[in-house]
Amino acid sequence: MMNSDSFAGLGSTIASLMLLWAVCRQYFPYQLENYFSKYYTKFITLIYPYIEISFPEYSGQRLKRSEAYTAIESYLSNTTSERAKRLKAEIGHDSDKLILSMAENEEITDEFCGVKLWWFSNKTSSDRQTISFYPNDDDKRSYRLTFHRRHRTMINESYLPLVIQQGKAIAVQMRKRKLYTNSSTFDYNEFRKLVWSHVPFEHPATFETLAMEPEMKLEIIQDLMKFSKSKEYYAKIGKPWKRGYLLYGPPGTGKSTMIAAMANLLDYDVYDLELTAVKDNSALRKLLLNITSKSMIVIEDIDCSLDLTGKRKAGENQQEENKEEEEKKKAAMGAPPAGKDECKVTLSGLLNCIDGLWSACGGEKLIVFTTNHIEKLDPALIRRGRMDKHIELGYCGYEGFKVLAKNYLGVESHPLFDSIQELLKEKKMSPADVAENLMPKNESEDQADLCLQSLVKALKECKSENEKVGEEEVKEEENMEVKTNEEKLVNDVKVGDDDAKENKD
Repeated sequence: MMNSDSFAGLGSTIASLMLLWAVCRQYFPYQLENYFSKYYTKFITLIYPYIEISFPEYSGQRLKRSEAYTAIESYLSNTTSERAKRLKAEIGHDSDKLILSMAENEEITDEFCGVKLWWFSNKTSSDRQTISFYPNDDDKRSYRLTFHRRHRTMINESYLPLVIQQGKAIAVQMRKRKLYTNSSTFDYNEFRKLVWSHVPFEHPATFETLAMEPEMKLEIIQDLMKFSKSKEYYAKIGKPWKRGYLLYGPPGTGKSTMIAAMANLLDYDVYDLELTAVKDNSALRKLLLNITSKSMIVIEDIDCSLDLTGKRKAGENQQEENKEEEEKKKAAMGAPPAGKDECKVTLSGLLNCIDGLWSACGGEKLIVFTTNHIEKLDPALIRRGRMDKHIELGYCGYEGFKVLAKNYLGVESHPLFDSIQELLKEKKMSPADVAENLMPKNESEDQADLCLQSLVKALKECKSENEKVGEEEVKEEENMEVKTNEEKLVNDVKVGDDDAKENKD
């Protein structure tokens, strides 16, 4: 059996011979050099008749993890538990079983059709103390396969394709759905690991427990299932295999719960993207390139994320003027000036990542935006083709109430249902508020009666739609008044600065 020490000894011998040849070759005429080179190659091959193939985690300037590396990692994790001496352990999908895999700089043997092979898990660390957005500038990981040269054809044509195929199948079986988030904390040595951090995705929401109209629920389910089975169709029409969903409506109408139900229906991972934690467009692109297929990219409350709302102004000069005005307003209100570490993600950068050339990387992805104020969003951000399906989640209706009553109280009919149905036609209450009133407060036997009576009382006290519209208009007028006062304050400050400058002159 050849171990890493044996390979190290052979490597040292070969290196010494190459150094000796490099010193001596300068004294040889080129005719003799060509003659001896032929025999030198044969001599080295005789001493070391093995071929090595490396599979790096990241190669060249690629921003995406190698699929071959990932498949080999899964394959080896399934075959190394009884062979490797040093292992890494992780909790499996059922949370009570350990999954073992090779540790760094560990070697194991494998056998295929009577041929012996050696796999080595390699890791080299960089000494640079600078942050780079390219993963291969940090610690470099790779797998190295070594075998005798006489088996080259069999290894290339039979063994390696089998390893990749089995590795992908094992990865699907061992897959544990996760909820990812991007981190705003930078570590010089571990930056690549901090790009996405994750926890197990365990949200229990399903479409069966979702409080909404049955017709809308069925329409969404059919749309999602059709998308998940449309790989060939998207290739046929020449579009990336992705689909955008815009969920909008008042607070508490179930937008986040809808996202969880969609992920559970399709068995997707969820990537919760926090735009304010992204440094610039380049960092955003790198984040999105490291998202796997069968995933949902979620940006919640996008109307509150950076300066991505409102209509774009024509011309760079106008944009600069607007920026200067914003800085003056901040200064007048006592806010500190924007620093160098300020997030520089732009609307254009976001659009290119979700719908430009870079969006074609990977496949089978859902992009979901949520907002409470759809009117604030730039039309380019939510147009068809980017956000293909717009779903309005409104106040709780009678059908939604019946789902909540069954979920929380286990009742499908009650004498108070008719009163609640009539009240829901007049009053506007979010599903979250309805659910809170239906939450049992004690262990009494008549808890269903108490909760439904509590809901009736809350609905009677709830304002009607006309009252809500009136309040919104008053609030809007107040906001306009505050904005006018701010502009007046900025102008007064500007006039004061001009007067001081004239007096100084």
